[in-house]
Amino acid sequence: MQGNALLLARLQFAFTVSFHIIFPAFSIGLSAFIATLLLRWRRSGAEHLHRLARFWTKIFAVAFAMGVVSGIPMSYEFGTNWSRFARAAGNVLGPLMGYEVLTAFFLEATFLGVMLFGWRRVPPWLHVTAAVLVALGTAISGFWILAANSWMHTPAGYALKDGIAYPLDWWRIIFNPSFPDRFAHMMTAAYLTTSVVVLAVGARYCLQERFAAESRTMLRMGLGMVALLAPLQLLLGDHSGLTALRYQPAKIAAIEAHWEGRGAAPLVLFALPDEHGERNRAALALPHLGSLILTHSWDGRVLGLKDLPAGERPPVSSVFFAFRVMVGIGLTLIALGLCGAWLWWRGRLFCSRRYLRLASLSWPLGFIAILAGWLTTESGRQPWIVYGVMRTAAALAPVNAAQVAVSLGLFAVVYLAVFSIGIRYIHRLIERGPEPAVIAPPAGAEGLPNRPLSLGHPTGEPPP
Repeated sequence: MQGNALLLARLQFAFTVSFHIIFPAFSIGLSAFIATLLLRWRRSGAEHLHRLARFWTKIFAVAFAMGVVSGIPMSYEFGTNWSRFARAAGNVLGPLMGYEVLTAFFLEATFLGVMLFGWRRVPPWLHVTAAVLVALGTAISGFWILAANSWMHTPAGYALKDGIAYPLDWWRIIFNPSFPDRFAHMMTAAYLTTSVVVLAVGARYCLQERFAAESRTMLRMGLGMVALLAPLQLLLGDHSGLTALRYQPAKIAAIEAHWEGRGAAPLVLFALPDEHGERNRAALALPHLGSLILTHSWDGRVLGLKDLPAGERPPVSSVFFAFRVMVGIGLTLIALGLCGAWLWWRGRLFCSRRYLRLASLSWPLGFIAILAGWLTTESGRQPWIVYGVMRTAAALAPVNAAQVAVSLGLFAVVYLAVFSIGIRYIHRLIERGPEPAVIAPPAGAEGLPNRPLSLGHPTGEPPP
């Protein structure tokens, strides 16, 4: 029964965190996009930028609310299902989460109302400032959450006494060995995911020949970020993998389905890992290339799963396939960005209906990649909840499987109902599109045009 309770408790946390992570990631990127739109509007006075900012702010409000709602149950799960973990690591992780509330959540809560409801109630400069500070707050929130999670992967700056971690050096705790790489990788994923959504919505409107000025702005801004961030993410992911090789070699062995620790490591492109037989079936591998990528040496030795006792190995199949889903989507986004950039350069971006159709269907790719990446990271850490310090089984509270199963079922029903409504509402907002509204130009832009845009004009610009 203890094994069943452990499995169900892990499934429950995985279920709630999977729903949760996509909304903060989207909120981080979307708040930065809205702030950029408002800054551009403040500088140029272009009305369609203001309409776009207001349109995306409505979507941001729904995503932000669902992120907050989905995050609350996880704090209770620490007390109900993982109380032994909370007791052992609370001295370190508790303050980090408290810092997130003090420095990020309070900042967001203070200015969120101004950002959401201050469109005609506060001066333009204050509204733009509020949007910038909300974007800053979401990034700071990501900083503290990634610091806490990274400490669980590469714990540092603590002392262990009677099974309880006590902080000794907060600088080393926060900037633990895996934090810089993982923070950069996750924040880039958030901005990239949002950029893909913006690109997809812009492509959708362009295909429908609606909101000409807004759709072209979304296409340009979204595509520009995808073309820049997708290749950058590949480099950041590679560097993060090298850090994991140094501190969590078992995770890399599972990612690569690398069983033998003798000789050069191949790069396994595809396989069906057989954990019972300790081998790969139907493997497609490139000899020596794994060693070259991981050690920068043609014959570099990499830890094999057989070098570890069975109880020290992470699950192989889930980690192996999740990693390849993430990398496959990453390569797809690189191709999407570079192909779009080439069409843009050739002056064919807005008339290539084949590319626009592909772009309009690409919106879920970033979310899927984020979920696959977190599955790779968290499952690859097993059987440790704090790597090398505390096993996941030892962190479980004294609960039975029936209790966890009931709460898991209730969570599934409530989450699916609430989030179905929320996502349906976001879809309706996108269907409706930016509301046409004429606003006064910001101070300092009195000489700029202040007329409704002619959406039928081929360039999307005001007629002469």
